Amino acid sequence: MSEKRSLRDLNMEELRAEVLSAGFEAYRADQIYGWLHRKYVPGFSGMGNVPGKLKTALQEKYDLSPGKVVRLLKSQTDGTEKLLLEFDGESLVETVLMRYSYGLSVCVSSQVGCQMGCVFCASQMNGFLRNLTAGEMLEEVYSFARETDERISHIVIMGTGEPMENLDNVIRFAETLSSEEASNISRRDITLSTCGVVPGIRRLADSGLKITLAVSLHAVTDEKRRKIMPSARKYSISDIMDACIYYREKTGRRVTFEYSLASGFNDGIPDADMLSDLAHRAFAHVNLIRMNPVAGSPLREPSNSRVLAFRDRLEKKDVSVTIRRELGRDIQGSCGQLRRCKLEESI
Repeated sequence: MSEKRSLRDLNMEELRAEVLSAGFEAYRADQIYGWLHRKYVPGFSGMGNVPGKLKTALQEKYDLSPGKVVRLLKSQTDGTEKLLLEFDGESLVETVLMRYSYGLSVCVSSQVGCQMGCVFCASQMNGFLRNLTAGEMLEEVYSFARETDERISHIVIMGTGEPMENLDNVIRFAETLSSEEASNISRRDITLSTCGVVPGIRRLADSGLKITLAVSLHAVTDEKRRKIMPSARKYSISDIMDACIYYREKTGRRVTFEYSLASGFNDGIPDADMLSDLAHRAFAHVNLIRMNPVAGSPLREPSNSRVLAFRDRLEKKDVSVTIRRELGRDIQGSCGQLRRCKLEESI
């Protein structure tokens, strides 16, 4: 990583303190913050109304290099875009832009690689390097904002990495995006997905952030979860349910259970019945996901009839349920397909 901290990492209070210590008026911080988080300038030179001496003072202490776009892929089927960004010569992350009727959504990575080890997910296959800073996560969003010149309205922290293992930076990232001085994205439109890190769920509930929480459940018994998700050896389904109930009580936000259907493993009617019990216990919505093809994974996508039968069973049990629209499959941009790529890799 660069020895200098990114200027994008600073919140408004910290930026204002830096401006004052450099001998300039506090309002200059508002100008700079707008350049960073509304106009998404990729460098100090783009800040047109900021005094040169102030830019020089900040440049001596802080970095403002944009993420280097190593590769941009566009889906030929649904318009989804995927960026491979490089931050410091070795930190490579993928981020995805998805187009919906309600606006543009960016899937953000929170770590360089992942150490959770879920067998159905490509993100852990190239190992784990480090956490991303709040500024680097912001740069994932801003790279797309520059590229499309369109407003990003929704954020899903569902890319590479476990957000609860990098919660300080994730909270700062979400606070910045949702601030009126920046992108002003509604916190209801920011979703964090976790594999069920119980202390993180409780800490996020206590943070006051009140973003949307999605829990990757993927199996309805501890025995099954342990086969595909190493984190299940540490956090039981019962503990996760208690944490989800706590999150709802503290935030007033309904939790979503993400459930990837794998043929012959977790897609039977008995699984649906047990999932309905869990959903009712936690007052949760269920988002069904067709298992996406990932090289090296033993799990396979179920037939469409199995997916529909599973959904119908949940609906019969009065569970709120949707089937996720999978975007970007042809560019390896769907759920579980992002990874810490190497430069020589191609699709």
